[in-house]
Parts: sequence; structure tokens; C-alpha cells
Amino acid sequence: MKTRAVIRTDDNQTPIRLRSRLALAVATVGGVGYAPFAPGTFGSAAGLLVWWLLGPSAIVQGIAIAAILGAGVWSAGVCERHCGRTDPGHVVVDEVVGMLITLFLIPVGWAGVFGAFLLFRLADVIKPYPANRFESLHGGLGVMADDCMAGVYANLALRILLALGNRVIG
Repeated sequence: MKTRAVIRTDDNQTPIRLRSRLALAVATVGGVGYAPFAPGTFGSAAGLLVWWLLGPSAIVQGIAIAAILGAGVWSAGVCERHCGRTDPGHVVVDEVVGMLITLFLIPVGWAGVFGAFLLFRLADVIKPYPANRFESLHGGLGVMADDCMAGVYANLALRILLALGNRVIG
């Protein structure tokens, strides 16, 4: 009689080890979150790379934001349970979606991209209200929501700066 090895599974019948590995890969953006210092800054830079790869299509960018947000909520929640703590520092998928939101529907050159990067990092660190409240949401939603709000703030700030710049130059 042969015996089969039993792989422990969760309620979804997905092998836990495989699910954790996939979640860690998504949440750390392929390991970017393991940068030896400032993982959030590296995650934001990865967001710029994703934005550049997506191209200028609003539809493509909107779908990417929604897809990455959904994957981020799932993977960050799994990572929180796996690591046993809230919002582990190596989870940087939230920075990627925050950068995409920052640049959404704003045609900019590389100077504008650099400005967007700085504005997002500032908003992400300061976390003005209500972004700071969103961190308290349960699981992966809390991890992702504050960076999404920081992205909205940075998007609005970038729009204002571009409008003021056009007014001064024009």
C-alpha cells in the first residue's frame, strides 16, 4: 500500500507554502522590497518602471492600477499573516500602485516623473489625513489604502504644480 504525502492546505485548498511564496513575490515586487535600505523608495522606483512599461494609455494604466491593487491587497494580507506583523517593511507593492496613481492621466516628461516621485515619497512618509487613518484598515487593504491615498495627494499636487508652471511660463 502506497502512502501519499499530505500537503497542508488552507480553506481554499491551495498549498500554503506555494501561496506564501507567490504572495511574497507579488508583495515584494519580485524581491525589490528586500533592498538593504529604504525599501519603499526602491518600491516607488519599481513603480516608475511599471508606469514606463505600461505606456501612455489611460485604459491600460487604469486596468493595471486595479489589477495591482487587487493583487496587493491579497498578497500583503498573506504576508502579514506569514510574518506575524502589520505592514511588513519588505512589502512594496503598495508603493508601485501609489506611483501609478500619482502619474495617472498626467502627461509628463522625465522632469515631471522625477517631481511625481518626490511628491509621492513625501506624501507616503507624511501620510496626511485621511491616509494615516487608512493604515488601520484590516489586513492587506490597510497596507494598500494609505499608499493609494498618498498617490491621490501626489497626483493633485503634481497637477497644481504643472498648472502653476504653465501659468508662469505661458
